[in-house]
Amino acid sequence: MCGRFTLRTSGEQLASFFLAASMDIAFPSFKARYNIAPSQIIATVRWSIEEKKAEFAPMRWGLIPSWAKDAKIGYKMINARSETLGEKPSFRAALKRRRCLIPVDGFYEWLTDGKLKRPFFIRRPGDRPMVFAGIWEQWNDLSGAIESTTIITCAANQFMTDLHERMPVILEPSQFHDWLVDPKDIEKADWSSFFKAVPDEYLERHEVAPIVNSPKNEVPDCIVESNGFLF
Repeated sequence: MCGRFTLRTSGEQLASFFLAASMDIAFPSFKARYNIAPSQIIATVRWSIEEKKAEFAPMRWGLIPSWAKDAKIGYKMINARSETLGEKPSFRAALKRRRCLIPVDGFYEWLTDGKLKRPFFIRRPGDRPMVFAGIWEQWNDLSGAIESTTIITCAANQFMTDLHERMPVILEPSQFHDWLVDPKDIEKADWSSFFKAVPDEYLERHEVAPIVNSPKNEVPDCIVESNGFLF
């Protein structure tokens, strides 16, 4: 599960990060985000068939299938289980043709403690960027087109299991290109190598204040450690 995340890394820094993975992408300047929530516009990277290169693409978080009658279905599709992607009508075509990368630099998860839900901020050591695997779709109605995306999840590693049984699929830079570009035989493609939880040492976490519980709170205090203990 992934219901909130951050992107505080600048566009210039993201460009350098992707360039190290042999992807020359122009990112716009955008303000730091501390509490990104479903239905909001997020940064993604997808493959341009025309240009034959990766490109920046802003998309709405919460996938809206092309056949949907109402865009509100996107609120229920912020995550997609990796194990059933190829079977679900909502995701099957996007997995084959419309995969994307979702750059982030942290995400939140909540620990159930009796009647309380304690929020935790999860990130890479050194606060480095990381990339979630995603798929995207285009939905059209009378008002125009909406491009939307969902975050793919897998079974949680040991580090995450006390918080949630699921976690985002986090890709290594060496996987970026292969994830975006169609395999030679798409019908026989084996996606299992992408859908593995990162090692426990890949991530660190700390508890944060309940201010993050409301998506209206978009401030640096959302990621500040609240109990003085880093796991």
